[in-house]
Amino acid sequence: MQQITNSILMIRPVSFRMNEETKVNNFYQKESNGMLPAAINAKAQQEFDAFVDKLKSVGVNVIVVEDTTDTDTPDSVFPNNWVSFHENGDVAIYPMFAENRRQERREDILDILEDKGFVIENVMDYSEAEEEQVYLEGTGSMVLDRANGKAYCALSPRADEELFIEFCEDFEFTPVIFNACQTVNDKRELIYHTNVMMCVGDTFAVVCAECIDDKTERKNVLENLRQDGKEILLINEKQVGQFAGNMLEVLGANNEKYLVMSEQARLSLTAKQIEQLEKHAIIISSNIETIEKYGGGSARCMMAEIFLPNE
Repeated sequence: MQQITNSILMIRPVSFRMNEETKVNNFYQKESNGMLPAAINAKAQQEFDAFVDKLKSVGVNVIVVEDTTDTDTPDSVFPNNWVSFHENGDVAIYPMFAENRRQERREDILDILEDKGFVIENVMDYSEAEEEQVYLEGTGSMVLDRANGKAYCALSPRADEELFIEFCEDFEFTPVIFNACQTVNDKRELIYHTNVMMCVGDTFAVVCAECIDDKTERKNVLENLRQDGKEILLINEKQVGQFAGNMLEVLGANNEKYLVMSEQARLSLTAKQIEQLEKHAIIISSNIETIEKYGGGSARCMMAEIFLPNE
């Protein structure tokens, strides 16, 4: 199985703003301080377009779909939470914590991908779990090591253990389960998405071990990564707050490897950390400060990787 792909789905926002429904457990979102929603959305669109241009300029196949004005979907720019695409032609659709995020799930997006030659064999839809208030938000809640058949999951209100195990059984991943916390107002709070504190690339992994308070769990995560030959780059909790864990490795032209992150994330890294990462991939960073500030997500969240077979 491949760990990285050349094809990415991205959703261009039309009503981006700070989502009140997600703020309850996403401690990265900030209030808009009087900035009008239309101005926030316009700035987010500029950041989105510049980001897409950077990816395309190095040969990443970016499929951009415009969000629809028919629904109120302030977080549609983060599609990796509701869908994932797999090498065997399977697509997984996920249950979402925030009610207004459930409207992001669009069948027409699957049609668009098929029109572009991608083959969809089977759709596994877990969204009914929402009726039981059970959630698993895609490759936000899980970080997949596809090549080694492992799935890492920091449990949270948005990542249910039983459903995660069910997903792993369906998609043949070995589950690696742990709790990851951050300090918010002097209290340890669960991190809402695993992909905020770790990233697994082809030959490396970025992880905030100090977020995993339980020593046994921490040791287990690091041992799994080492067993699979990953060079581990440790980041600290402050860097997690600057989205340094929210990266994604992709393939560009001529199978060149690129590590995609936000400008804020890149600036948070030390020279030594950058040097360590550049042994594995060329770093691409883009300024997405509006999306990060009001959406509470970063570069990795904006990209849904497409591993589907292509005709």
